[in-house]
Amino acid sequence: MDVSLALWVLTIAGLCALIAADFLIGRTPHDVSVREAGLWTAVWVVLAALFGLGLLLFSGGQPAGEFFAGYITEKSLSVDNLFVFVLIMGRFAVPSHYQQRVLLVGVLIALVLRAVFIAAGATIVASFSWVFFIFGGFLIWTAWKLIKEARTEQQDDAEFEENRLLKMVEKRVPATDRYHGTRLFITENGKRLMTPMLIVMLAIGTTDVLFALDSIPAIFGLTQDPYIVFTANAFALMGLRQLYFLIGGLLKKLVHLSYGLSVILGFIGVKLVLHALHEAGVHVPEISIPVSLGVIVVVLAVTTATSLLAVRGNDGQDPAGSGTDSTGDTEGDGGDTPADRPDQHIGA
Repeated sequence: MDVSLALWVLTIAGLCALIAADFLIGRTPHDVSVREAGLWTAVWVVLAALFGLGLLLFSGGQPAGEFFAGYITEKSLSVDNLFVFVLIMGRFAVPSHYQQRVLLVGVLIALVLRAVFIAAGATIVASFSWVFFIFGGFLIWTAWKLIKEARTEQQDDAEFEENRLLKMVEKRVPATDRYHGTRLFITENGKRLMTPMLIVMLAIGTTDVLFALDSIPAIFGLTQDPYIVFTANAFALMGLRQLYFLIGGLLKKLVHLSYGLSVILGFIGVKLVLHALHEAGVHVPEISIPVSLGVIVVVLAVTTATSLLAVRGNDGQDPAGSGTDSTGDTEGDGGDTPADRPDQHIGA
């Protein structure tokens, strides 16, 4: 797909306008209701669908198919990110009415960092076709790792561990132990201090980079067009904040999600290896985009159905037995938790 500089500029400007509108609409801190989250989740899905239809009308079926396959893959992988976002919110005791602002800025940081990864990946792919062997092998290994973690239930006992960048920032920049509204910095006794709000935003944004290590190779397995890779990632990430509030309480019920993601990543890994062999002159069949899109949709549908059946078979009890909701609050306790008190100290 031949993308002009003007189209790149218009696309980025359009995305920036959408982000600005999202920020202005949610600028007042408040608890996000399921109705609000559902409405805006639908808006972002419709916008992605309209963009895909635009590609179909102006560029043909191949780019449109690649976009939808990439978007659905990135969206399904981003659901796994929500597990970590829940851990981060609990770790930093983020008040519930500030969580939407944290996610908005955190996801924006993640989008910028992913754009850097995509640019680097596109350059490498264009210069070295053998990199598909590495990408394919990495995805197959990641798929196997996901299966092992699901079988040993490692996710149930997971704890958020700060990455090196976050540790360095916390060590070198003085910070307060209380939230001060949505302010990122305050001045106390003539000294400029960072607030926990900025720390948790950085945690969300930089932690997403770890997920990009498998999601970026995955989408390059579906398309090598940087424009489609970027836009699919952008639309998948930009609706992630609303998805967090919409299905946050249902995350524990997606008990087979890791198995479904492992199948998708393994499938794309095999697709990449076959493509690499084809590029090397070996006569092997390649997997088409319609087949890829079909496999991804079917796997996600089956995973969701079997998860709900498994939970229903367990009399609707929390599979992990944790009795917690998406913000880490204990259900039915009738009292405020640290995440609900704006003046809560941040624990070590």
